[in-house]
Amino acid sequence: MSINYLCSVINNIMQSERQIQIIESSIELIATKGIQGFTIKNLSKAIGISEPGIYRHFDSKTEILLSILTSFKEMAEMLSGMLDDLQVPAIEKIEFMFTRMLELFSTTPSLVSVIFAEEIFKSEELLKLKITEVLNTHAQNIENIITIGQEENNVRKDIEAKTMTLIIMGSLRLLVKRWDLNNHDFDLQIEGSKLIISLDKIIACQ
Repeated sequence: MSINYLCSVINNIMQSERQIQIIESSIELIATKGIQGFTIKNLSKAIGISEPGIYRHFDSKTEILLSILTSFKEMAEMLSGMLDDLQVPAIEKIEFMFTRMLELFSTTPSLVSVIFAEEIFKSEELLKLKITEVLNTHAQNIENIITIGQEENNVRKDIEAKTMTLIIMGSLRLLVKRWDLNNHDFDLQIEGSKLIISLDKIIACQ
């Protein structure tokens, strides 16, 4: 899962080629200037079209961010479908999910600025609702994996599935956030593999 995969999802939910260009340029802009530097003025300069030209396709910066979050939610749903087809133990499904997500974050660090930037959601109810949908989709995926794993006796049953989901998601979030705050100075995917090994020890049947 990479930026190319993200763009293919965007292609599926967007109609206009210009809209797709705006979304892709927005992601690149966030990567270079951060969420604070993501303005319509800067976006206009990056693409080489006027600000009114951007507003013909998106009403606001918020709508552009919503489109990015929507594409991320679409990927989470696609990932859920892929997980349903995997006939492997729970920890291997979680590893599959983690690997795809960390690959995406590694190749598109700007997404971390969007997905994990709580400050941009507090005053924007639409963004807050959308990121909640994204998080809930991932949480439900993991909880389903854990529940099935408990039924198949490869996941411990003395911890509730919801609690175990919180532990897993919190661990992933902390790893990605630490990577981002440290200016990506370690290999996210390698550290993610180490995290998976530790989670296996935590969730496996004792």
